[in-house]
Amino acid sequence: MTLYFEDEVGNDFGFSPEEVANLVAEAALEQEGCPYEVQINLLLTDNPGIREYNRDYRKIDKETDVLSFPNLEFETESDFSKVEDSFADCFDPDSGELILGDIIISIDRVKEQAENYGHSRKREFAFLVAHSMLHLCGYDHMVEEEAKRMEEKQEAVLQTLGITRD
Repeated sequence: MTLYFEDEVGNDFGFSPEEVANLVAEAALEQEGCPYEVQINLLLTDNPGIREYNRDYRKIDKETDVLSFPNLEFETESDFSKVEDSFADCFDPDSGELILGDIIISIDRVKEQAENYGHSRKREFAFLVAHSMLHLCGYDHMVEEEAKRMEEKQEAVLQTLGITRD
């Protein structure tokens, strides 16, 4: 897996967000049975930055914690069986990696939500990466059943890595 990491604003998390993102993304891909090496873009920004991205790309003029921009459209979540047939142009011609999508996370929201939920910033950041990885694999949470399934899968990824609510 290749993670292209950019931090627009600098962070003071006390851990390496790039290392944590790599661990979480790899665990999510393994859990979902992705048979490909993938590329993911991860951008860290602040609340004004994510509000701007949300407004420009989703036409929603407000802050959010994480934005996910999948590069593929799955008929069934994490069904990678038709990727080569349907999305042959989604592979990097130089590396052969599947370009899975983009993630944007607000570091301000990571800090706020960690405090509000009473757990570490590392746990909140890892949760948002896991959440977004599932979106990149075709999951959504528009109805209660989907949301519950996503929550269970997010927790399973974090448990596998020993990143718990502390």
